[in-house]
Amino acid sequence: MRIRAACERARMAGLVPGLSLAEARARFPFVRYEEMDSSADAGLLAAIADWCDRYTPLVALDGPAGLFLDISGCAHLFGGEDGLMRDLAHRMEGQGLAAGLAIASSAGPAAALAVHAPGTVARPGEEVGLLSPLSCRALRFEPALSATLDRLGLRRVGELLSMPRASLGRRFGAAFMEQLDFAIGRSTRPLNPRRPVPALIHERRLFEPIGRVEDIENLVLHLAQRLKPDLERLGQGVRQLELSLFRVDGVVERIALATARPMRDPASIRRLFSERLKAIGDERDAGYGYDLLRLSVLSMDVLGDDQSNFLASGVTAEKMVTLVDRLTARLGPGAVQSLRDVASHWPEKAQVLVAGFSGTAAAADTAEEGLPRPLRILDPPEPVEAISVLPEGEPIRFVWRRAAHRVLRLEGPERIEPEWWHDDVTTAAPGLFRDYFRIEDDAGRRYWMFREGLADMRPARWFLHGIFP
Repeated sequence: MRIRAACERARMAGLVPGLSLAEARARFPFVRYEEMDSSADAGLLAAIADWCDRYTPLVALDGPAGLFLDISGCAHLFGGEDGLMRDLAHRMEGQGLAAGLAIASSAGPAAALAVHAPGTVARPGEEVGLLSPLSCRALRFEPALSATLDRLGLRRVGELLSMPRASLGRRFGAAFMEQLDFAIGRSTRPLNPRRPVPALIHERRLFEPIGRVEDIENLVLHLAQRLKPDLERLGQGVRQLELSLFRVDGVVERIALATARPMRDPASIRRLFSERLKAIGDERDAGYGYDLLRLSVLSMDVLGDDQSNFLASGVTAEKMVTLVDRLTARLGPGAVQSLRDVASHWPEKAQVLVAGFSGTAAAADTAEEGLPRPLRILDPPEPVEAISVLPEGEPIRFVWRRAAHRVLRLEGPERIEPEWWHDDVTTAAPGLFRDYFRIEDDAGRRYWMFREGLADMRPARWFLHGIFP
């Protein structure tokens, strides 16, 4: 067993990563150690990354023990880069975390300085000068390559940079030069944030932490009011929102919700989060309170000038959407569903259930768009006993659910064939063909029936598939 990580006191005593545990115990018999738990370490790093969202939404992992924070445009909220670093160091120390921190204009120099010169704030153009006295190991080359540089006498970054680039490229290759340029800030690499970058953000930092639901709802209303002008300027409405609650002790709670249609009314947004907070109830633990609340727009859509019919009475579409949004916020995603049309000739597949409220569904793109369809579909179709004059003819009577019906009027046939473009359909099977008829019985009731297969098949099979109003 070997040491993978060591505290500052252990490093000062010579117990550095790579040293065997047996040698460490020979030097210090009572040394304290813990077996490495990679999953627990990853979970702690993820929790710290969530907490770092209070400084910027662009937080990316850097290996198993590091984080990159893109603080572009954020430092002024903390009194500049030095103020941000002091605040971050103070809060981490308060939670018992030791961290090496550094700020630079790109990720490579920041990573090198954080480990080998913690506390450094490198202004643009200062990176190379600050890196020069550091060990070449700060550039994060492969261990074997770092050992080679050491044997060649290139122990400091400045010594390495004094060598001709062409010579270094020929000796060590393109990958080496790429890493060197990244480490000293000559080139950059895109960060991969852990969480989706919100389209819009508004937040409120608090001197006194809060925990009551009423206080949270009032702050949500305040943030939504600040958000509304931005949405109006863009002509957009929110479709997905997230409320991030940053606790004093570092825990971050997130409450997400989706809307049936785009919206930007602050009171409506407050009401939805109120429903969500009521649904969470005792599951929410405010701890010692929240000192930062952030409202993020994860998804938005065009919000036009929607005019409702002022002469209409009863339940309007707007009221229906509001009801669906509140039920979804209270009961959770997927609890409220609606039907949405899909482009399919096959009646059983013409609509699907979707979460939320799909609004006015677009008409399915069928070949016979003008043909009437029943309001009620039986799924699966129910067999009927049809009686006709000729074996292959249309029925004059049929029996459904033990009740006999005499056919008064009949329209058809309308042939619907299987969707050949799907792999699970074999067009060679004649039973998949359907000839549909619109039938009215002597009592004035109208039905949608089909004959399965071709007309000359024996025996013909009939099914009732729908009922017209």
